[in-house]
Amino acid sequence: MTLLSMIVAHADNRIIGKDNNMPWHLPADLAYFKKTTLGKPIIMGRKTYESIGRPLPGRQNIVISRDQNYHADGVDSATSVEQALLLAGEVDEVMVIGGGAIYSHCLPLANRLYITHIKADIDGDTQFPEYNTVEDWQLTSSVKLSADDKNSFDVDFCVYQRK
Repeated sequence: MTLLSMIVAHADNRIIGKDNNMPWHLPADLAYFKKTTLGKPIIMGRKTYESIGRPLPGRQNIVISRDQNYHADGVDSATSVEQALLLAGEVDEVMVIGGGAIYSHCLPLANRLYITHIKADIDGDTQFPEYNTVEDWQLTSSVKLSADDKNSFDVDFCVYQRK
């Protein structure tokens, strides 16, 4: 059975974006994202794909759009999460990478969360949906990283498994 995982960086106030961009620059998180998603199908919404601007290499890129005629070079297109999962096929793990609407739809379906918890309240217009780490999720891994000259915030790289 395919594991449905979500990977996200969010602030203490669950902010994940502002004006269709990430409102921070954290090279350590980008490296973690790449290491965690390489070789796996990634599912994202159209706005997230357009903010990235290109297919991410080394991964099957699946873009969800309500527009049935949506097409972009180098990606597979779907009109629903269910169709995106069919396009991913029988693999060990599929990664949902955003944005807000896709996260909200997929959270009840997800088996695992890879959360980069940014230890700050940050201004933004898009939030990750609420999730209960006490009742619904078991912390299986946590690595702390202190702010430095390249990464402006303290972060915790956490992995949660659905109970």
